[in-house]
Amino acid sequence: MTSLNFNDQNVILRTISDAPPTHYTVKIQSVSLLTKNSLEKYKSGDFETGGYKWKLAFYPNGNKNKNVTDHTSLYLVMSGSNAPQISSEVYAVFRLFLLDQNNRNYLVFEVLIFAKHRLIFLYAFHVHFLEQKEMRFHGLKLEWGFDLFVPHGVFTEASNGLLIDDTCVLGAEVFVSKESSTGKGECLSMLDGESYDSKVFTAGDQKWKIQLYPKGKSNGVGTHLALYLALAEPKSLPRGWKIYVEFSLRLLDQVHARHQFITLGHFKQASMGFVLKDTCFVEVEVTVHGITSDCSQIVKQ
Repeated sequence: MTSLNFNDQNVILRTISDAPPTHYTVKIQSVSLLTKNSLEKYKSGDFETGGYKWKLAFYPNGNKNKNVTDHTSLYLVMSGSNAPQISSEVYAVFRLFLLDQNNRNYLVFEVLIFAKHRLIFLYAFHVHFLEQKEMRFHGLKLEWGFDLFVPHGVFTEASNGLLIDDTCVLGAEVFVSKESSTGKGECLSMLDGESYDSKVFTAGDQKWKIQLYPKGKSNGVGTHLALYLALAEPKSLPRGWKIYVEFSLRLLDQVHARHQFITLGHFKQASMGFVLKDTCFVEVEVTVHGITSDCSQIVKQ
């Protein structure tokens, strides 16, 4: 299902996804007690992504400060001591999730904007392209989201699966695109080099990194995008040791939420949603099943 709400140049896109949120999921039990205890909103715990801490703010009966009475409201909030000050800004794109507990899929909300520089005139018709909108977080504006998230009647109707046994499940994906002060980020930009390495991360007590070859590698040079999981410090692994790992690599479709491997032609095509503003996002899930060592080395010791 796809629904577009037009508000000036902003578009709220509602889709359904089988994939769970990448960065954070929170299960809220006894939602009705929030109202009974005169609590207007629920704030989740902090989660970290893109070098910043975030949380979700959920208003089950609507944000009264925005005069919302017939919808639930949901917002992404910057939190923690590393939230930007008034003089600095952080730009991020995000998607917020609500689980349909009956069908085990997610209702996904995101903000898009018309890409004016890609407006095409085709005979008598205008062809508009949409791209994810970067939301600007700063000291005077630490939250963005949806005042009219889901109609209250739709949310509370059990047959819709959004609130079951007085419990709902929310989630978020957040991608920091740029900062006005430090220039840090979790994205790969200027995709014209031979290869790019992600920041180092830890899984199974080992340090890893993602390697992206935007022009391909080996037999795929010039035809396919290449993406690898690699040990960040391979020389630190003792001689004769082997690591058995199960992993999945994904290239994020920033528009349609389809994650897949594609040819370079599709990768570079703006309307496909994999590259927006010369930026793409990749992610990996890593499970270390075991490590074997060289027994002869152990005996000698």
